[in-house]
Amino acid sequence: MYSVVLSSAPYGIESFLVRVEVDVSSGLPGFDMVGMPGGEVKEAKERVRVALKNIGIALPPQKITVNLSPANLRKKGTALDLPIAVGILAAMEEIEEEKLRGILFLGELGLNANLESVNGVLPSVILAKDKGLKKCIVPACNAKEGAVVDGVDVIGIENLKELIDYLKGEGNPGDFKALHISLKKLLKEESVKSEYDFADVKGQEGLKRGAEIAAAGFHHFMMIGPPGAGKTMIAKRIPSILPPLGERESLEVSKIYSISGLLSDERPIILKRPFCNPHHTITEQALSGGGNHPKPGVISLSHRGVLFLDEAAHFSKAAIEILRQPMEDKKIEVSRTYGTFIYPADFMLVLATNPCPCGYYPDRNKCRCSPAEIKRYMSKLSGPIMDRIDISVTAQSMKLKELEGGGPPSEDSASIRRRISLAREIQKKRFRGKEIDFNAQMNAKEVEEYCILEPAAKTYMQRAYEALGLSARGYHKILKVARTIADLDGKEIIDNRHLAEAIGLRIREDIYG
Repeated sequence: MYSVVLSSAPYGIESFLVRVEVDVSSGLPGFDMVGMPGGEVKEAKERVRVALKNIGIALPPQKITVNLSPANLRKKGTALDLPIAVGILAAMEEIEEEKLRGILFLGELGLNANLESVNGVLPSVILAKDKGLKKCIVPACNAKEGAVVDGVDVIGIENLKELIDYLKGEGNPGDFKALHISLKKLLKEESVKSEYDFADVKGQEGLKRGAEIAAAGFHHFMMIGPPGAGKTMIAKRIPSILPPLGERESLEVSKIYSISGLLSDERPIILKRPFCNPHHTITEQALSGGGNHPKPGVISLSHRGVLFLDEAAHFSKAAIEILRQPMEDKKIEVSRTYGTFIYPADFMLVLATNPCPCGYYPDRNKCRCSPAEIKRYMSKLSGPIMDRIDISVTAQSMKLKELEGGGPPSEDSASIRRRISLAREIQKKRFRGKEIDFNAQMNAKEVEEYCILEPAAKTYMQRAYEALGLSARGYHKILKVARTIADLDGKEIIDNRHLAEAIGLRIREDIYG
């Protein structure tokens, strides 16, 4: 007998449809799998055989052939266990093949026939919706993850025996109700309150202003200053002032975490912008992604959120240079012999570094580093990387009066976030119908269209371009930042004040070069 069951397999952060074809026929007993199965998929035949035996179903002494179509794409992971078992049961006429129509099956089988969690359920359910399928059967522990996709019934199953009862129409129908979760409602209910708040930061008004502008326009941001000045403290509080994730963004980010196996029953969907803070010993591959079985790296896990590199000058130069392409292209391409995988990488980079090995330059009362040592220390942050940083602020050593709270109380994150939200609404209207959300994402053509300068500001910009020896990228970066500052100010036209502040937030050449 012959049967077909629909399933899926991951490819990058997407999934592709897999037709699991099973043929059970007379001949020498055997269990063969074809269709470019990966190592985990090849092992499925033993898991399936033992799982069926443990629920009282023995495989017949016949030739069993399983084909995974399309045969030109490698299948990896353990999610094909369940569709292979269901296909065999249908070919053995234990269940009616008619009952399998329009259903996508996913799940790993334990030897006791329980269904175990698998990666990539969310992109698979989205694929099912795109292909016109109305139902997905997944492990119960993955059901919440897929249930946020509208238009598809997601049914969580605990074990293979329960699934057989469901397909035969036996058991309690109430146990097999489709799960539906409103993503819009989850995002609305998600609290923006964070354990970190800008109200805790004393002084450093320049750093806080730079962080506000960076968050409003999703600009790359760098803080340079002595140890203990509050750079890390500021960085950890940036998520508390960022605009909340939208539905589209939440699904984008959640797909990456789903493929990476970082979602769970307790955390089935990503509702807040990611904040990734890797250690400076991280390898290039862990940062960019890849491997024999490619997976997203930390850069992609920061998509639509913040990638914070603390003590940036201590990262390897190779790791830092990996950032160059994704900062520009908003994606990472990983090529292997069996395919090219594209991972999204639209993140806000936040760097924090000391200006020299001892950390106290340019305070010559404390710093004894030579110019050569300073240059060598900062050389890991190359010119091309610095040219991609939109905003740079120098942190000053804290005065005792500031630490003791002698001045006015610090503004809290909620107040800053309200200003940023207003600026974000301006950008949302500006870019309606386009594939960008923030000023930092504008290309050269959009900069020309939306960054309108007053006549006096045009003259000022011309002088600054020549005096600073700006590159074309640097010129556009200044205009993007000035556009964000004007948005925070509620102005449509960029004036001298906006432009002067944006120019003042450029990288200091004397520090890094």
